[in-house]
Amino acid sequence: MMQRHVFHYNISQLVPYINWVYFYHAWQLKDPAEQERIKSEAMERMEKLAPCYRVHAVVAVADACSDGDDILICSSKWRLPMLRQQIVRGNEPCLCLSDFVRPMDAHIQPTDKIGLFATSVDIGMETDFCCDSYDCMMTQLIADRLAEAAAEKMHLTVRTDTNIWGYAPDEHLTIPQLHCEEFQGIRPAIGYPSMPDASINFLIDEIIQFKEIGIRLTPSGAMKPHASVSGLIISHPKARYFAVGKIGRDQLIDYSQRRMVPVEIMQRFLAANL
Repeated sequence: MMQRHVFHYNISQLVPYINWVYFYHAWQLKDPAEQERIKSEAMERMEKLAPCYRVHAVVAVADACSDGDDILICSSKWRLPMLRQQIVRGNEPCLCLSDFVRPMDAHIQPTDKIGLFATSVDIGMETDFCCDSYDCMMTQLIADRLAEAAAEKMHLTVRTDTNIWGYAPDEHLTIPQLHCEEFQGIRPAIGYPSMPDASINFLIDEIIQFKEIGIRLTPSGAMKPHASVSGLIISHPKARYFAVGKIGRDQLIDYSQRRMVPVEIMQRFLAANL
């Protein structure tokens, strides 16, 4: 079983969820006074953007189980191959995201659940400000933060609303606690260290339909608008982030077979991990 939900946010709804630390980092600002100045300017810009643009999210919550390093969705209708760490660090296990999804068991139905999501801004935020390089950069960085803020707000709703999933209905966290990821579970994003293969976007798109919120994929799996985020929602209380890191050719071949993609193509997607 799978339930799919689409959210459309006004910019003002997302401002409280913005993590300004990453905004300051993008401007390479460390001085508190400069940070406050650029934040004030961004707030003014968002007030002007608010009547014209919105931010969107699509999320599906589906029955799932794991089969080795793969995550199976809706009774194996879709298979999401994952990558496992290969470098052993002390007594730490070599992790894979599938470790945090209950293993396949014919005697337990439904086995588990997983979330698949994407968030994005209206494309105009990336195309309507090309005449001025500063305006373009400011708006793009704001758009990036809004897409992330939408993921934060959407994830909060998914965790606490029992009509959607509600695996943590009694959660009451402050915004700083959300930014410190003190909630149960994780929200690994495509292209990040736990899930470095951008081509997984093609599989997630097939399941949740990115086009409904205006996202299109390039041949490399990149999302347009650039200010978009996609990934998984995993509820396991012990789930944590990790970096897959470098993999050997044996795992590349195994992963290519599980992805049903030629090794030569998969090699391009995973070049940074080889």
